[in-house]
Amino acid sequence: MTTYLKTLIAGAAMILAIVAPAAASDGVVTVKSDYSVAETVARIKKDVLKKGIKFFGVIDQARLGNNAGNDVRPSRLVMFGNPALGTTFITSNPEAGLDWPVRVLVYQTADGAVYAAYSDFDWIAKRHGIADREAQFNMATEVIQSVTSTIKKN
Repeated sequence: MTTYLKTLIAGAAMILAIVAPAAASDGVVTVKSDYSVAETVARIKKDVLKKGIKFFGVIDQARLGNNAGNDVRPSRLVMFGNPALGTTFITSNPEAGLDWPVRVLVYQTADGAVYAAYSDFDWIAKRHGIADREAQFNMATEVIQSVTSTIKKN
């Protein structure tokens, strides 16, 4: 009986180790940058423009927050997208417009590390119940992975 319980507990611990991080991310993909916030944003913008993707802009959340009296570490929201691709999601479900254009949050943690975070496209598809745009979601995933790969040193 004790061997059975030990095996059951070990199995549950393994499942928790696999499932808990995925659930905790709640559809957010985070990539550690090897650069400052400013350089990370510049690299993302440069790659987006090089790919011919429409660049919508950057919101400096830290500046806005600091101007409002809050102590906000460096944080910038970068927005871009391909209207031909992104709006296909909206044709499946208008609420998908909540997740388009693509947004990448570039931020610095208390220890000085810089990260880029974005919404996982599979999660977006599930969130909006979109099952008829698999090829488009796959393409969007490839693009965001390519864009964020520019923030890593080779």
